[in-house]
Amino acid sequence: MDIQKIKVIIVDDHAILRSGIKQILLASGDIDVVGEAENVAQAIKCVREVAADVMLLDISLPDKTGIEALKLIKRENAALNILMLSMYMEEQYAVRSIRSGASGYLCKHTASEELLTAIHTLAKGKKYITPNVAEILAEQVGNDYAVALHETLSDREFQVMRMIASGQSVSEIADKLALSVKTVSMYRTRLLEKMHLKHNADITHYAIKNQLV
Repeated sequence: MDIQKIKVIIVDDHAILRSGIKQILLASGDIDVVGEAENVAQAIKCVREVAADVMLLDISLPDKTGIEALKLIKRENAALNILMLSMYMEEQYAVRSIRSGASGYLCKHTASEELLTAIHTLAKGKKYITPNVAEILAEQVGNDYAVALHETLSDREFQVMRMIASGQSVSEIADKLALSVKTVSMYRTRLLEKMHLKHNADITHYAIKNQLV
């Protein structure tokens, strides 16, 4: 009797990384890669054309942020289990990803065994939460009155905040995000107001203190 394989779509803009992940998954024997994409447009096309159980979604894509991509893909297929893959530590994006509809979050440097465990967990319709993320979620649930200021930001405001904290100017951010300088300045003004900060130096200090960069 044939084993029903888990069908996976891999979304990452680095071909070498996609290839490496694909080899790990195929070597497991019970996972089949049914689609690959290097950007959000291709990912949505995959979702429309092939049936899959799990999607591995890179949080840094060329045409959209990972959170934006996640929301668009969930609109296409709300039942699809999505595992976010990221170079960023869990403190930076895990909770935001899960709140936006992801079923799990893994840093790319984790062992291949953990990746396989996560995929099998998601394929059963469950969420894959690491102990670290579980602790962060528990702290936030237990302290609703003291939600971190950066959690009040929209996804785009959060992205702009991190870019400012990393030393990028408004013009550089506008260029990278394909937005006008005026729009980026508006996001900067909003995030300063929401976080009760005054200057870029305050943003950088906050981001470093909270391990967001």
